[in-house]
Amino acid sequence: MRVKNIAYIGIGSNQGDKLANCKEAISRLGKLRKTRVIASSSFYETEPVGEIEQDWFVNATVKLETSLPAEELFVSLLGIEGQMGRQRTVKGGPRIIDLDLLFYNQEIISQPDLNVPHPQFHTRGFVLTPLNEIAAGEIHPRLNLSVSQLLAGLGDDKVVRKIG
Repeated sequence: MRVKNIAYIGIGSNQGDKLANCKEAISRLGKLRKTRVIASSSFYETEPVGEIEQDWFVNATVKLETSLPAEELFVSLLGIEGQMGRQRTVKGGPRIIDLDLLFYNQEIISQPDLNVPHPQFHTRGFVLTPLNEIAAGEIHPRLNLSVSQLLAGLGDDKVVRKIG
């Protein structure tokens, strides 16, 4: 690996064997070319957000070291989702796996299909809680607050419960 970029990925599943799906996604992230997993959070059972009634999720986050550009990493995340059977039929609906690019270095990327930092993660306990385990001091480049500060100021009352 030449250039070492740091990326944080949010992982979630609420269909099938949710924990196994998340573990499989982490395994696949570790097999991406020019990429390695360097930290992984605990797993959390989390209450769904949004208007769609659906099963609870299992969520986690990982820290990657990669020499892939952000756009190529994002395409790889979509590829893993597709390989694992993700179908995008209802926006915000149930999913076998969801991989979100939360941070890529301290870059701000605004493209039609890619926004980094992820535009909503700072309002979601199911992302901030596991992310805080592995990146408490990471600064959100738009908000200039650390992950731990974002979590401390969170008004989200949804349940986020560590399961392993």
